[in-house]
Amino acid sequence: MVQRVRYYIFLRDVLSLALTTFGGPQAHLAHFHKVLIDKRHYLTEEELMEINSLCQILPGPTSTQTLTAIGFKIGGPNLAYLTLLVWVLPAVSLMTAAAMIMSSIEAKNWSLEFTRFIQPIAVGFVSYGAYMISQKTVTTKTGIALMIMAAVASYFLQTPYVFPIILVVSGLITALKYKAQPKELDRKKIIVPWNNFLLWAGVLIFAAVLGAITKALPVRLFENFYRNGSLVFGGGQVLAPLLYTEFVQYAPKPYHPTSHEEFLSGYAIAQSLPGPVFSFSAYIGTLSMRDHGTLGKLLGALASAGGIFLPGTFLIFFTIRFWESLKKYRAVRASLEGITAASAGLVATSAIIMFQPLEHTVLNFSTTIITFLLLAFTRIPSPLIILGGLILGFLLRGF
Repeated sequence: MVQRVRYYIFLRDVLSLALTTFGGPQAHLAHFHKVLIDKRHYLTEEELMEINSLCQILPGPTSTQTLTAIGFKIGGPNLAYLTLLVWVLPAVSLMTAAAMIMSSIEAKNWSLEFTRFIQPIAVGFVSYGAYMISQKTVTTKTGIALMIMAAVASYFLQTPYVFPIILVVSGLITALKYKAQPKELDRKKIIVPWNNFLLWAGVLIFAAVLGAITKALPVRLFENFYRNGSLVFGGGQVLAPLLYTEFVQYAPKPYHPTSHEEFLSGYAIAQSLPGPVFSFSAYIGTLSMRDHGTLGKLLGALASAGGIFLPGTFLIFFTIRFWESLKKYRAVRASLEGITAASAGLVATSAIIMFQPLEHTVLNFSTTIITFLLLAFTRIPSPLIILGGLILGFLLRGF
């Protein structure tokens, strides 16, 4: 009975996160820390950083994989799948509704001015996340050096494929210090359960073959997004140019092409909503099925969202099952120092990169700094900070 109550509370916390976490995977990490560690103590900070670093090495939506892996750690695959559903459903539902509205009106120039404070607030969350991680996990000279090098490298090499390379190289550097780690007396042989890896590969092949044979649009949508979800490292910012190429510039005949205005409006909405930015896939899937009625649009959203989120989930389920055994090896434990230090550097750089496209105004700088200070020195809940930003945006429209 205690377990059921704990699971219910955990899923309620996940729903709260799904409704209040803005700003992409780096900002999400700060939210996860506040709710899952500081408030509920589901896991330690070291465990959260290990899981997040592991997820950054894998393709797929990092924050979704991190939260799903935490659910797996607490309650196994059943709770993990429920965690995935509760986490993605609000954002996917809202993006589907936005696409429904977008496809039924002619005027597409929606004003999103009231969300203008959300992006600098999100940068504040990311900045606080970088500060918090570096303060608590980067404690050696080697770690500080790797954090700085990772930050510099990721700033000048702004491609998602550099992230896993930086993490792996940093881990290899500190793995050389393995002799400083105590020996594990209960170390066992690593047994790799291949079921989830085979499931990931099997679904990819099956969807591709079925789509080629049937030419069914929902199947082809699922295959398209499943393939992208299996190859993309990073957040929605990485996914967006791929989707723009496939669904706007060179949309294949089966798809109803998405216009440039529809795409940009939908992406702006996705950026202003809480939860995973990969929910943008549901928006594109809905518009791609706009000629097939309401049920067709809903099916397009479901196929696209399922396609983008499942591959990363299968891959983290595959990896997390032997991670506990793997990290008992001294070299692996030593490598975590470099991986977590590099992660802190990547988060710090992401705050700078996220701020650069914003107007460099006193208002935006002030909003970011005030958000950071509120998170660092007060106990004001994150949802209230976000709500305050939205209210301020409404009040200052036109100014």
